[in-house]
Amino acid sequence: MGHPVADRVRQTGFGAASPLDLLAVGFARREEDVSEEMSRSLLKKLGKIQSLGEMSPAELREETGLDGFELLQAMALIELGRRAGGAGRGWKPDIDGPEDIADLFSHLVGEKREHFCVALLDTKNNLVKASTIHIGTVNYSVVGAREVFREAIREGAASLIAVHNHPSGDPMPSAEDIAVTERLVQIGNMLEIPVLDHVILGDRRFFSLKRQGLM
Repeated sequence: MGHPVADRVRQTGFGAASPLDLLAVGFARREEDVSEEMSRSLLKKLGKIQSLGEMSPAELREETGLDGFELLQAMALIELGRRAGGAGRGWKPDIDGPEDIADLFSHLVGEKREHFCVALLDTKNNLVKASTIHIGTVNYSVVGAREVFREAIREGAASLIAVHNHPSGDPMPSAEDIAVTERLVQIGNMLEIPVLDHVILGDRRFFSLKRQGLM
């Protein structure tokens, strides 16, 4: 029988698990060592989960009890997380095609609700920021172009790629998906922030509207 916290993470999946549970599982040597108390103390010290990447090895050792190679391994995984999120010391991943977008937003696969997101890019197609715009059914009325392009303008993006997941696992676009894309492309052209693609994520596959000639 597993630990209750570990069982919760298994049941909900990593994307839906709470920061408290992820910290407890992530910094446990073994499943029987999972500690909600340690996790709660660490989260209180951090204030926000984003501060995890700013912790020194000494601070992490004090809070988690990890040492030696286990501490080195934890710091390495934290750094990988920083880089995957585009926050690692100025490092910005290149976006060369829909495969890169599918990798960047792979955490959406398996989500039970649709997440509409954007990848904001600079002039060299490097990622500036990945943002979630809306959670819920994607349609013209709720995916507001204002929210999409406000974020792009705020971040100084040169272009953007829209992306959302289909909880059904089938990435084929609906008529509503195509309509949303057409509207975003029109507004992007007017604002000189072109929409380069709209990538729909399914179960182990994706659909690129640009690649398939639908935009």
